[in-house]
Amino acid sequence: MGRAFEYRKARKFKRWAAMSKSFTRIGKEIAIAVKSGGNNPESNVRLRIAIQNAKGANMPKATVDSSIKKASEKGSAEMAELTYEGYGPYGVAIVIDTATDNINRTVANIRSYFNKFNGSLGTSGSVTYMFETKAVFKIKNLDYNQDELELDLIDSGLEELELDVELNEYMIITNFNNYGTMYAALEAHGCELISSEIQRFPLNYKEITTAQEEAVEKLLERIEEDEDVQNVYHNYIIM
Repeated sequence: MGRAFEYRKARKFKRWAAMSKSFTRIGKEIAIAVKSGGNNPESNVRLRIAIQNAKGANMPKATVDSSIKKASEKGSAEMAELTYEGYGPYGVAIVIDTATDNINRTVANIRSYFNKFNGSLGTSGSVTYMFETKAVFKIKNLDYNQDELELDLIDSGLEELELDVELNEYMIITNFNNYGTMYAALEAHGCELISSEIQRFPLNYKEITTAQEEAVEKLLERIEEDEDVQNVYHNYIIM
């Protein structure tokens, strides 16, 4: 798949592993799902997916149930889903998906991070056009034959299938329009789903040096630490 994909894959697995530890983020996914479609996972697909993601991150069932109950209560905080975009050091494009109960706080924080780490917050549409949206699934490796699994999933829209040997997990990527089809196919194959979500992938890359990477990573890490941030995407690659 080439150097760009290998580098992107390594970075993505690292970020997913780090962000999966945040039960706060998953709790917000659950809250948004409940607010938009009710507290019954049987009839609320988004909630069912959020619960599955919580299980994949080893979130205790009691915590999941508590999040659902809290979001179902009258007067519970409404969550707004907002996307911010801009440029980091050396012209690296950055897109940030957030979920917040206080828009003023969130935008002030995001702006401060860009300012502090030599970036610039852009306007809507200034960066997102550089990314394409994909559906991304992670499943446990149950001793699958990778070639056979790939053939089985091609008709469901499979674009990329990669095994992370260290985590013993497969990453499956398809067009976001094929999300439902792929989800059903994985269930039909008895795959043990760890997580499923919509992700943004860069259409092209900004090459930077190893020395420049440190400045970019400082900004990305600070953004990811913010509790209102759900996902962070960038387009840099090391020369």
